[in-house]
Amino acid sequence: MKLLTYRRDDVVSCGILTERGIVDIPSSWPGPDRPRSIKEVLEQGRCGLGLLRRIAGLPADTVPLEAVKVLAPIARPGKILALAGNYSEHIKEASVHHGYKLGLSDSPRQTTVPRPFLKPATCILNPGETIPWPVYSREIDYELELAIVIGTAAKCIKASAAPDHIAGYAIVNDVSARSVTFSHDRQKRPWDEFYDWLNGKWADGFCPMGPYLVTADEIPDVQNLKMVLQVNDAVRQNANTSQMIYAVADIVSFLSHLMTLEPGDVICTGTPSGVGVATGNFLKAGDRIECSIEGLGILTNTLGPRPEQFYGPLASQ
Repeated sequence: MKLLTYRRDDVVSCGILTERGIVDIPSSWPGPDRPRSIKEVLEQGRCGLGLLRRIAGLPADTVPLEAVKVLAPIARPGKILALAGNYSEHIKEASVHHGYKLGLSDSPRQTTVPRPFLKPATCILNPGETIPWPVYSREIDYELELAIVIGTAAKCIKASAAPDHIAGYAIVNDVSARSVTFSHDRQKRPWDEFYDWLNGKWADGFCPMGPYLVTADEIPDVQNLKMVLQVNDAVRQNANTSQMIYAVADIVSFLSHLMTLEPGDVICTGTPSGVGVATGNFLKAGDRIECSIEGLGILTNTLGPRPEQFYGPLASQ
């Protein structure tokens, strides 16, 4: 199933995208406790998705897709987790062209572990909307990523059990601010580079997501999906999820040992090579970024105007 969140006549709802149109979930739900969001469906456990499959097959009124505004499928995830350096070629390009000391062993999957970090829920942005250019970076980059959406709570699970806890998958763009303005005139300290990089992940709208959530049963092999990112129709990233260092099941298992994963949590699985930081070809105001992953649709956003004035916390000192 393709599950989406949408707005129609100023009312936000969620639905199942079918060949007939959108089947609205709240109005089609049998009985009480009607879910008002995809996250609420997932919080009802496996029976929630099971009910949706039955609803999708029933004759019912539908809403035309062109009559709605499609929103991010999970508007406010409890957690957005993301992986740094999960594609070997991306690690190489970042090290060679930008000097990031990420490290890459001969067999990283056997000798290293994933490097996760958190993004705030305010990073989520709807398909088609403008990515705000933050006031603390002059260089903005794109990162096409496969996102895992958790369906049932997971704590200390084995990789073999991970598929039982995954609701489905979506496209995300882990937008990144590559140069922080507050590094100017700052006294250098250990870990400055790391925190500057991390701060560059947190800006509002820096995780466009969508256009929908595709349930896991519709993806025959999540480790063999073609990925393409274009900027103004020019291909910048062209890869396959088979190139991940840590596979989807391994990622979910690892993270479940660090924290409890809950329904609606979003896990961004890392980006392949071809990002702007490798060549200095960063995004410009008005650029259109089109992200596609096989079976998951197309996510398109544009970058907003460059700020007239940038934030400099040390400028007045």
